[in-house]
Amino acid sequence: MRPAWMSRPAGDGAVQCLACAHQCTVAEGRCGICGVRCNAQGELQSTVYGYPVSLGMDPVEKKPLYHFLPGSLAFSLGTFGCNFRCSFCQNFEISQIRDRSHGHQEKGSFLAAESIVRLAVENGARSVACTYNEPTVWAEYALDIASHAREAGLKTIFVSNGFYSREFLDAALPIVDAYNIDLKSFSDDFYRHICGGRLQPVLEAIQTIHAAGAWQEITSLIIPGVNDGEEELHAMAHFVASVDPTVPWHVSRFFPMYRMADVPMTPAPTIERAVRIGHEEGLLYVYPGNLVSPRTSDDTVCPTCRTTVIKRHGYDVCAPTGLRCPSCGRRLEGVEQ
Repeated sequence: MRPAWMSRPAGDGAVQCLACAHQCTVAEGRCGICGVRCNAQGELQSTVYGYPVSLGMDPVEKKPLYHFLPGSLAFSLGTFGCNFRCSFCQNFEISQIRDRSHGHQEKGSFLAAESIVRLAVENGARSVACTYNEPTVWAEYALDIASHAREAGLKTIFVSNGFYSREFLDAALPIVDAYNIDLKSFSDDFYRHICGGRLQPVLEAIQTIHAAGAWQEITSLIIPGVNDGEEELHAMAHFVASVDPTVPWHVSRFFPMYRMADVPMTPAPTIERAVRIGHEEGLLYVYPGNLVSPRTSDDTVCPTCRTTVIKRHGYDVCAPTGLRCPSCGRRLEGVEQ
């Protein structure tokens, strides 16, 4: 275990974690909601610092980030634990550790933050992505990686539920270059009962990240009969557009998973409708996820002249002019290599 410095004493041997919006007060010998930030003798400890359980080289588009270093590779990692309990979690084997028995021996070898960055450089990555599970539960490790990545000339990406504390944002914003934030619903009831969180901190994080000037894209997993209503899709799209109409919105198809294995996959027309609604609300870049359809495309199109600027076929990316339109010369919003 390593000290989790994003915390403060709470009296009577308890400690308050400051990493996410739960702000858990953790008694001696207990862990926070995430299951991996624990009170040992009056000090908050991270049980996952330096122990990634998943490592890989991914196309940055898989995060998904379509306007951030397009066509590049991201060295990706995650640990055990999550501060949410999403019934539809796609990575529940590592995030929902309380649903399984994970011993310390399963964590594998210790990898310091410097080692993660070195591996990223050696494998030709342009960025390091803290992903697969929620980065806030391994906040100190993720922030150390981001700091070393910046020194090495690499970018850092957080793929996250956005349930951030102000303290976490203050530490992350100066050194984290890009975020993909899940906007899971526009219903606080959905967040409380299906995810174990709240909506408002996520909305505030999205606004704060944009105001700070970091690159950000938003993903919404569209679940049949749960968050796919016309009114809710309009509400989500309207909010993203109110932050900035140039923020890309990814609307992804749900597949039966975890505690929602009995819910059918999202029909293609629902995703097509979500894409249409995004454009109706004024968003310039709306992308379907987990769907191949002749009626939608995940290509990046110039908002001015409708020329295709970036062509995608799965994770094969053709971006000969980067984010600049070859026809009218418009510089599309995003971060180029």
